[in-house]
Amino acid sequence: MAKDFYQVLGVPDTATPPEIKKAYRRLAKQYHPDANPSNPQAADRFKEISEAHAVLADADQRSKYDRMRKYGAFSGAGGRRPGSATRGPSGGLDGDDASFDFGDIGLGDIFSSIFGARGRKEEARGSESIETVVEIPFRVAATGGKVPVAVTVNEACATCHGSGAAPGASVATCSECSGSGSVTFGQGSFAVHRPCPRCRGKGKIPSQYCGTCAGAGELRTERRLSISVPAGTESGTKIRLKGQGHPARDGRPAGDLIITFQVQADRFFTRDGLDLRCEVPLNLAQAVYGTTLKVRTLDGKKVVLKVPPGTQPGRTFRIKGIGLEEKGRRGDQLITVDVQIPGAPAGEVGELFKQYAEKAGLKY
Repeated sequence: MAKDFYQVLGVPDTATPPEIKKAYRRLAKQYHPDANPSNPQAADRFKEISEAHAVLADADQRSKYDRMRKYGAFSGAGGRRPGSATRGPSGGLDGDDASFDFGDIGLGDIFSSIFGARGRKEEARGSESIETVVEIPFRVAATGGKVPVAVTVNEACATCHGSGAAPGASVATCSECSGSGSVTFGQGSFAVHRPCPRCRGKGKIPSQYCGTCAGAGELRTERRLSISVPAGTESGTKIRLKGQGHPARDGRPAGDLIITFQVQADRFFTRDGLDLRCEVPLNLAQAVYGTTLKVRTLDGKKVVLKVPPGTQPGRTFRIKGIGLEEKGRRGDQLITVDVQIPGAPAGEVGELFKQYAEKAGLKY
């Protein structure tokens, strides 16, 4: 059976994330192959430490690992070993194990399903996509346009061209992985394939590492792009740019850049489908006697709005055909008036207002 990850790091199963991280750093520094070139067992120990930390440092993976550990899937876990539980009439496990009926599925298959995806992702490192959120102005989202975007990508080191070796250094096949670039962790049916920690997945060990990238073979750089925003874009809209993600290490196509747009609020307009809504203020005299207003449109021009006498607060006017456009359809602009009611007038104005109220039969 595979070793218990908690025992590998020398921490209890109640250890906090900071405690796990501290233990990993201490052990990784102690057993790193570069620090122990003459000790072949150090590489094995470092591999175990790395695997244990990769699982226990991830909250979701740790939770799944703990559930497996509870049923004795790992030596030293203290739980029942697989197959030791009794099965009920339905074939499921009795007692606390009833919810864990593995049926004909081997525990190795379950272990692989839990941890295998992570390993495959790391082995495919370099061709993964980049996801980012880009805020765009309301008007650009509505009418379309271009916005600048900066993304951080891992690009091949220009000095070593991705090899990780210093210029003129000799390169030998990695003895840890025999040049495959990956190692298998576990015993028996528990097997996880991961990039080799000694050669960093390259399969080769240089006599001297590149001084520019410290042997990583890649550097993090900022890439600036100009992104086209389709007209009518809403918050949450995604676009995929092929080949703009992380470059691949092994000649495969680069990953994609996936952008999620977040539309900034506008101080004047809001969107309602293809319609645009806005609000304009009216004073009391304009609402009572009517008026003519010039109202802004999305393209910066102004339209004339005739407000009839006796307009009530909250009334909405519709101007057709100046909203958003999509697939040949065009929305409208909806203008809501906000009548500003003044405070109680004083002096001569106050007396005149009272006279008006009395003649009109208004109570106050």
